[in-house]
Amino acid sequence: MAETTPEATAAATKRDRVFLVVVDDSPERAVALRYACLRARNGGGRVALLRVIEPEGLVEWAGVGAMMAEERREEAEKLLSGLAAQVNEITGGIPILLIREGDPRDELLALLEEDPRISILVLASSAGGSSGPGPLISALTGRYATQVRVPMTIVPGGLDDKEMERVT
Repeated sequence: MAETTPEATAAATKRDRVFLVVVDDSPERAVALRYACLRARNGGGRVALLRVIEPEGLVEWAGVGAMMAEERREEAEKLLSGLAAQVNEITGGIPILLIREGDPRDELLALLEEDPRISILVLASSAGGSSGPGPLISALTGRYATQVRVPMTIVPGGLDDKEMERVT
């Protein structure tokens, strides 16, 4: 039976770290994604991308609703595929791609509870102005903070590439 050394355990822990990025439509998403990729590349680990599809409101015909849901799923797959190529280019690894349907906050919290692979949640705050940190960050650092079971990294949305390289 092989003996596990502390060094081997530490290496396995780094390799098994998963940095989760929520793929929304905000401009800050690119900052969070780059940060997660650089952390995974520089410190070991993988990147996971979560895209949450919000359900359509009431649709009178079931066939139309199903077609709209399928189109949203195809768009999500196409978006994640493009981002996966970026992740692979930076990290040299293939990301974990996750698509869920529902409220983004609720689906994120459910995923964090269900998936033990996720080690760190990476979000980016608004790049500037008085728009605040964004609804997801506000919820996860406020009312829902007790439901977040992993460390959360909030990256300043205005961080440039030079600073990003320095802090990762």
